[in-house]
Amino acid sequence: MQSTKPIIRVIIPAYNEADSIPLVINDIPSVVTEVIVVSNNSSDDTIINAQNAGATVLEELQRGYGYACLKGMEYVSQLKDSTDIIVFLDGDFSDYPEQLTELIQPIVDDDIDFVIGARVKSLREKGSMTVPQIFGNWLATTLMSILFKSRFTDLGPFRAIKYDKLLALDMQDKTYGWTVEMQLKALRKKYSYVEKPMKYRNRIGVSKVSGTVKGAIFAGVKILTWIFKYGFKK
Repeated sequence: MQSTKPIIRVIIPAYNEADSIPLVINDIPSVVTEVIVVSNNSSDDTIINAQNAGATVLEELQRGYGYACLKGMEYVSQLKDSTDIIVFLDGDFSDYPEQLTELIQPIVDDDIDFVIGARVKSLREKGSMTVPQIFGNWLATTLMSILFKSRFTDLGPFRAIKYDKLLALDMQDKTYGWTVEMQLKALRKKYSYVEKPMKYRNRIGVSKVSGTVKGAIFAGVKILTWIFKYGFKK
């Protein structure tokens, strides 16, 4: 990275996170230039609460995690100001936003392209990840290790990436495959990457993915589809 202070923007997809979103925004360090909350067709006070907390708020009516992330990226692409680093962060307060400075450190100090905030067991609050989540992470990262010789141990949504590298990935997934698509494409492009151990706590509210059988199954299918698609791609 350049020696000057990097321009950092945070994109937070949020669906009905009215109670948690102000807490997330308020704990984001001041090194961040702009916090962008993408309300994914929320029916509660997510929008007003995010605005009151000082975030730029966008609306994406099409439901899907990837749709919301892509909406945030579209907004950033239209800004006149430059952007050096994009951080993705969930709006449920399960991550510790104040650890963002630790997350971006490898990019700023060591010129790493991509950093995953890894939800390691020793730093996880009891019950913060469901059994399907834990198993899904293990299966996905094990397959990635076999097929790509990757060193990933988690598909954690708290992640940072150089903005130009993010654009080069040409992200496509509209729903639950977003995180694994990013990691697979980063491997394909031979980006430098590291994981940073991060604390993780029980989210506020019920998860829209792991909190339902349908969501957990759909997410698992999408993740495995991406892995096998890239694993056998010439």
